[in-house]
Amino acid sequence: MSISHAADSIGLKERPRYEVKIIEEDDWMKGAQDIQAMNIILNPGLAFGIGDHPTTKLCLLLLHDRIKGGEYILDYGTGTGILAIAALKFGAAFAVGVDIDSQAIASASKNATLNNIRPDKLQLHLIASQTSSSCRDDWPSRVVEGENAFEIDKVTHKDKYDVVIANIFLNPMLNLADQIIFSAKPGAIIGLSGILSEQVQNFYKNIHYS
Repeated sequence: MSISHAADSIGLKERPRYEVKIIEEDDWMKGAQDIQAMNIILNPGLAFGIGDHPTTKLCLLLLHDRIKGGEYILDYGTGTGILAIAALKFGAAFAVGVDIDSQAIASASKNATLNNIRPDKLQLHLIASQTSSSCRDDWPSRVVEGENAFEIDKVTHKDKYDVVIANIFLNPMLNLADQIIFSAKPGAIIGLSGILSEQVQNFYKNIHYS
């Protein structure tokens, strides 16, 4: 059946426009992978962050551009752990991932294991909140539980961080602004993502750091 006949059969007054193009045959299944590509194995479970969302892509580009080797990374709203894991694969020395969702922490922990990230390279901190699910007593050694995101001694490692990244919504980002700034070394890279374009002015009005 042609597209015109199909449109007529269901009573469409306007037929959809379409264009036919001839493309070169390409078997992507047999195509060679980019030998310079860095692969991250992810099983997202119920957590956010598999690398395809624009905000995640922007954060990955920032990490790839700014990490030169040996940095300490703090990742707020770690989700699947993709940013912390990527940072370590880019050459960072140590990373901390923080989240309020125990399912996200569980996902990040499994993904770290899938990518052969040692517990001494990545710590995951489950921060209590009114909406977070119940904590478990069988967390692996890389997971630490805390009361809130402002427990500085529980979410920092040695000195302050060279890179602090937060791919989260506007309200939690505003609530965590002081913590994010405090956690960063002088001259550190701070990457903030997840803010909608229409929220940018509101963000700047509520942030008073130069």
